[in-house]
Amino acid sequence: MRFHQAILDNGLEVIAEENDSAFSTSVGVFVKTGARHETAETAGVSHFLEHMLFKGGETLSAEGINRRLDELGADANAFTTEEQTVYYATALPEMQHGLLELFAELLQPALRTDDFETEKKVILEEINMYEDQPPFGADETSRALFFGDHPLANNVLGSVDSVSALTVETLREYFESHYRADNIVLVATGRVDFEAFVEQAKTMRFGDSPQPNTPSLRRVQGRRGVRLIRKESAAQQYSLLLSDGPSALDADRFAAGILTNILGDEVGSRLYWELIDTGLADSVGLGVCEFLDNGFFLTTLSCEPELTGENLQMVRNIYSDAVQDGVSSEELNRAKNKILSRLVLSNERSRGRLFAVGNDWSVRREYRPLLQDLDDVRCVSMDDVHTVLKKYPLCDSLLVSIGSLTEI
Repeated sequence: MRFHQAILDNGLEVIAEENDSAFSTSVGVFVKTGARHETAETAGVSHFLEHMLFKGGETLSAEGINRRLDELGADANAFTTEEQTVYYATALPEMQHGLLELFAELLQPALRTDDFETEKKVILEEINMYEDQPPFGADETSRALFFGDHPLANNVLGSVDSVSALTVETLREYFESHYRADNIVLVATGRVDFEAFVEQAKTMRFGDSPQPNTPSLRRVQGRRGVRLIRKESAAQQYSLLLSDGPSALDADRFAAGILTNILGDEVGSRLYWELIDTGLADSVGLGVCEFLDNGFFLTTLSCEPELTGENLQMVRNIYSDAVQDGVSSEELNRAKNKILSRLVLSNERSRGRLFAVGNDWSVRREYRPLLQDLDDVRCVSMDDVHTVLKKYPLCDSLLVSIGSLTEI
């Protein structure tokens, strides 16, 4: 595989990982804008724009976009996070030109008032849907409490109030200031004709903005405490524990990933054997979430309300035992093998490589071949894992629990 990079005169970065043995081509547009770039007045605008780009522009309607995707045989979608908005598609290699041509159309949306008002109703329904169904917006609520006044506390969807107050003029202004060439990375993976890819990218148009869109980065300590949210209709109690963790730029992130696998993987972890295999919980897990300047460990637990207190104590005991006694070499090797297998499987297809290559470049400005990630996982030692355990105490956390309980 070969890596290519070019920066166009307008500031657009174009990168690709070329794999001659691939049977598909994936193309992605990584826009460095998300919830953390928003204010209280613009909360939810990045996600709103993601929807609006598929409403079409002056030359291609929403129906035309869908028809064109069908004609290309493309599997396409988009998503918005706290730090970026990503549009992506996968098709046969001979459709490379057509994919990029379609993305050029997407990036020139009409942002019509009628479409805006229609899509606002859709997004408000989406917000209400997440509030109505389990776990009742627990993830967004817990992040807001954990990060406090930090921009990472912002909800990707926004709120009913903020989205209702958005105007089409605000949407257009946000698009012009954030969807700029120098704020976008154009990525291709799989079987790619990079020279043709770059030449075609030169024809893509973007808005101009005099101000850079660089977020203010600052490390914060997450808030602690207990927050119970009453939902009488909930059949189970949904609990989340958030504690400080490594950022996407920290070298600790590989050891942190192995630690979460040992303690809280969905199968074969300490939490699994103690709570799932015994039937005490419906679901339980430990993961790590990474951002440019912060990160956190997230424990999720779903169980019968009357078992919540006991189960949470078991979780804390498992974490305390890990800090005191560490992990075994058997656990370390087993976790490494599981992670290595998942990395290989997720990166065998061009789409998997698209997200890996695009995220590494957007976040860390580095190209990481799959073999480098595999080597970094293999190099993690028990001392590295124990360092993470001591550096980021899992029991020093925020607890958010949603359900019928009035106390735990």
